[in-house]
Amino acid sequence: MSAGPHRARKRFGQHFLSDGGIIDAIVGEIAPKPGQFVVEIGPGLAALTQPLVERLGQLTVIELDRDLALRLRAHPQLTVIESDVLKVDFRALAASRPEPMRVVGNLPYNISSPILFHLLGVADVVQDQHFMLQKEVIDR
Repeated sequence: MSAGPHRARKRFGQHFLSDGGIIDAIVGEIAPKPGQFVVEIGPGLAALTQPLVERLGQLTVIELDRDLALRLRAHPQLTVIESDVLKVDFRALAASRPEPMRVVGNLPYNISSPILFHLLGVADVVQDQHFMLQKEVIDR
């Protein structure tokens, strides 16, 4: 899934997971099962995406960065929504599948709080949410 290195873009608040042990621990906590409807926010370089899709069979991802979205589209098991996550209608997304929707992501620092508030409004249609946040966001 790579076509050369991708540099994190500050304007998108990008920070990429790379530690295999941490990624395994995160996936273990999410505990994805085949056939579940999981939506990943900000898949980036697919460090979390790949182990998720291996367990699920299919995964929906939301990626704003056009270059990353292009790379992700090459993966046959991914449904790529190229959009600002704050413009995504999660209620309609949840209604598009019969299974309960789960949401995961390594959230960009600069819009972590707005994303959490955006999802608060659809908590009734989301089974659970698992996010990695920078310490500064948690402290706030």
